[in-house]
Order: sequence, then structure tokens, then C-alpha cells
Amino acid sequence: MGTRVGEGGAVRTPAVERGSVRTAVGEGSDAHTPDGAGGAPNRLGIQAIDTARLELLPLRVEHAEEMAAVLSDPALHTFIGGAPDTPDALRSRYRRITAGSPDPAVSWLNWVIRLREEDCLTGTVQATISPAEQGPLAEIAWVVGVPWQGRGIAREAARGLVDWLGRQRVRTAIAHVHPDHRASAAVASAAGLAPTEVRHEGEIRWRRDLPA
Repeated sequence: MGTRVGEGGAVRTPAVERGSVRTAVGEGSDAHTPDGAGGAPNRLGIQAIDTARLELLPLRVEHAEEMAAVLSDPALHTFIGGAPDTPDALRSRYRRITAGSPDPAVSWLNWVIRLREEDCLTGTVQATISPAEQGPLAEIAWVVGVPWQGRGIAREAARGLVDWLGRQRVRTAIAHVHPDHRASAAVASAAGLAPTEVRHEGEIRWRRDLPA
């Protein structure tokens, strides 16, 4: 899923929206879980992430107003369907997300992307953490608003996210990208993921094994 516009279109939203991941991430992260983020001892916490031009800031309900404008272009829904959320709808959605997964074994991690030089929000990145045989696995996704696409923001944010996940002892990062969505494929590649033979709901699974 995603958009045909620019380099920063969305990939398919992971289980933070679908509620489909039901297993636990292992203990041992050196990150912290802030209040209101669905904290549980074995969940991976969330921290701000800095990159060269960006700050990835933990999502808050208060971001909904600005993010509704960032994500207001219908072109972002070319692959994912539906229509842009109103500020009220996005606020309700962010409340559900920041309350955390109803399964105490799952981590929902969501960030807004702030572009420092313009002091504005430009999109989001997210990761849903679940266990796998070789260690915790993160399903990641990203979206950048149309006005900021074509500037490498999604690539930089996705790289920053995947690098951070590796430092939190996550062992695998995956993303699902529509086969026609070259822009999101380029973002996945920039984050070190590679396409696999696995297809899910018509999309290609991209994967990166992170260093132990």
C-alpha cells in the first residue's frame, strides 16, 4: 500500500492499526517505556531518534492537528484506500495508538517526523515489535506528506528507525511494499531491506536481518 507520489509514500500500515500481532517481544531492551505508551516490563520502549536533518519524536495525541494537515492530500491513499482523516478522527486514532497494544506482549512504537530546518512535522514512522524464532521482529512503515516528498526525508527517517531498532536488540526488520510502488521500494532499500519471495495481501515483503 502507499502512494505513487514522490519518494515518501506509505507502505502498508503494520499491526499497530490492525491489531493482528499477538506475541511478545523479549526482555532486555535498554530503552524505556514512557507513561501512557502502554508500558509493560517486557515491551520495547520508545525514544526520540535524531538523524542529520530530522527528529523522530514519540507520537502524542497533541500531534493530531498538525498531522491531519500533513496527511491531508488524497494522493496518499492511492494504494491504501480510504480518505484523509479529520483532526478529530486522527486524534481518536492517536489515543488508541498511544494507549498501547491490548496485548501486553506487543510493542506499538510510533513517531512523528520533524524537519529541523523548517520546524514542522512532515510524516510518521512506526514499528510493531513481536517475537520470532531468531529474536524480536519489527514490522515497519512510513509516510511523508506530499509537500515534503522528493527530498529524501522518508529514506533518512527509515534508516534512522532501522538503525535504532538494531541498537534495541531487534533482530529482524520487515516492511510490505506494493510491487508497483517504486518510491517506497527505494525507501526500503535505503534502510537496508531487500525484497523476498514472500507476498502478503498482494505486497512484497522486504527484510533486513540486524546484527546480533
